[in-house]
Amino acid sequence: MLDQSFNREIPGESLTAEMGSRPWQQPPELTTVDEAAEYYISRIASDDFAKNLIHTMKTGVPLTVIANSVQLAGVMEGKHSADVGILMLPVIMETMMLIGDSANVDYDTGMKPDAALSQDNIAADTISRMADNVSDEEVIPEVPVESMEPVQEEPPVGLMARRS
Repeated sequence: MLDQSFNREIPGESLTAEMGSRPWQQPPELTTVDEAAEYYISRIASDDFAKNLIHTMKTGVPLTVIANSVQLAGVMEGKHSADVGILMLPVIMETMMLIGDSANVDYDTGMKPDAALSQDNIAADTISRMADNVSDEEVIPEVPVESMEPVQEEPPVGLMARRS
């Protein structure tokens, strides 16, 4: 039997909290990039984090996803502001790559463009799937361009219409 708890958040409840009651609405603990760099390097280099990071690297999760999650968690915890978090991304990435290299783990940085996800490939794949789904009897005949009559526009009227 599925256990459904009725003690959950009501949709929109987060919008009813008092201003300043959330950690990210307070002044950050780490205000400079240097302070945040020291915080993240020591945190990522800890044995527990490094062990979990190596395991996650082996599963193929891109480092960009992990780094963004780590810095976003820092913003949500009130450790630093969002702009310091964005500036921390290269530091976090380099530290994680150093750990992966020292453990001889093949990892995906997430910074190489994936050929399977390029816009051209997605568009070509979508068009080919659409063409496969259309049968010969469903094809709509093309209307010659010459038979189309030009649409005459009515002049704008009203208070804000331009005078001619």
